[in-house]
Amino acid sequence: MKQYDSFTFQECDIDAAGHIALRYRLGDEVEFTESLQFPLVSELEIDSDVIAALQTLHLIGGASYWKAACPKVIQLESYELSPKQAEFWNTVYTKGMGEFFYRNNIDFRGLVNFPAEAETSSKPAPAGKQTAKRLLVPIGGGKDSLVTIELLKKAGYDVTLFRIGKHPVIEALARITGLPLLTVDRHLDADLFKLNAEGALNGHVPITAYNHAVAALVALLEGFDAVVFSNERSASTGNVQFHGQEVNHQWSKSMEFEKLFQNYLKEFVTNRVQTFSLLRPWSEVRIAQEFVKHPQYLPLATSCNTNWRIAGKKKIHGGAMNPNDLSSVALAKEEVSGSWCRSCPKCAFAFALYAAFLPAKDVTDIFGGNLFEDEKLLPTFRELLGVSGHKPFECVGTPEETRAAFLLARSRGDLGKSAAQEMFAKEVLPDIKNPDALIAEALAPANEHAMPEQFLSVLP
Repeated sequence: MKQYDSFTFQECDIDAAGHIALRYRLGDEVEFTESLQFPLVSELEIDSDVIAALQTLHLIGGASYWKAACPKVIQLESYELSPKQAEFWNTVYTKGMGEFFYRNNIDFRGLVNFPAEAETSSKPAPAGKQTAKRLLVPIGGGKDSLVTIELLKKAGYDVTLFRIGKHPVIEALARITGLPLLTVDRHLDADLFKLNAEGALNGHVPITAYNHAVAALVALLEGFDAVVFSNERSASTGNVQFHGQEVNHQWSKSMEFEKLFQNYLKEFVTNRVQTFSLLRPWSEVRIAQEFVKHPQYLPLATSCNTNWRIAGKKKIHGGAMNPNDLSSVALAKEEVSGSWCRSCPKCAFAFALYAAFLPAKDVTDIFGGNLFEDEKLLPTFRELLGVSGHKPFECVGTPEETRAAFLLARSRGDLGKSAAQEMFAKEVLPDIKNPDALIAEALAPANEHAMPEQFLSVLP
């Protein structure tokens, strides 16, 4: 593919109908326009905060196009960044795209250089304590966001769900929650896919950072006080070292990014919206323990990224769903196939989590098979358990969390003779000095988080 020596952030705009255009240029000739359609519930009001939030979205959205050639020269045509803002974006691109650099063997040191042209006035600090009442909660179809939703519902908060793009599984889960759902439609420029076909660089981008920017803009436009994410503590744990930096597939879900974005939002965008993760103190194991208390979601919820497909041309069962009427959930399940591919690291890890708290029959019914008996998955389980390789490049927990899940599943006895559990007994269990302490640590909350004080009582 042709080499390009510069990447330009051109313009970004939003019209009265909620249509957003993000424009970029690679070199002097290839132009991209990414479009989004926002769900306008109220009349659109554009003020300086909205403009700053739109520019934030423009900047993170550029990662998908910049990575096609990774030019060292970055230019801004329609606005400027202060040195502190430029430093933030240098960090987001460098750490957020660590896996992309690793897989493409790119030496990222000194590569990302956002231009700093002028000092930018900070937003005034909010007066006194802010109380968040109207909450926007991203829902992704997996257990984490559903746990957040149920905890906030129980605490009595006014919750609206949010997603980017349509998918019938999320629609079905949203109906089960009984909560309103806002959808943003996103369309990447088709020319990006043409470049990829011609050999352009491709790979992982910090999608959760993009979600933060979109959600913050929706919250501003629709008057929400906070965006509540569902990132757990193990998201802060990386995968490998590369050129002296830890590469973390989940970096934009990490505590580091959460705090950086909170500060950026308050200082340069708005003081009207907060963003934070409710589940940060919890491990994946603790979240799974809470999730299985809500059986209405078990037939549909999925964390697998590789097999989200619809059976034929069928559509999800229409109308409202009663959370206590599992027949309607079963109907939706019949209309969606491939919830779990049963071959990827996320499926293997999720199976171990579910097996920690559910009987073997229930787990195998949910996944369509017993993943502990699949010998082809043994290398994946070894990586998840920390026996070989490194933590997979997926949104999975730490080896300690996986070991705790295996111990909990083993304690019930109904999966003890499976291939994975026998491997665990031979290769891992002898090195665990205190199994009870390992389980206790996995289930206990951590002290580190970045949530407002008012939400501390939401976690049981």
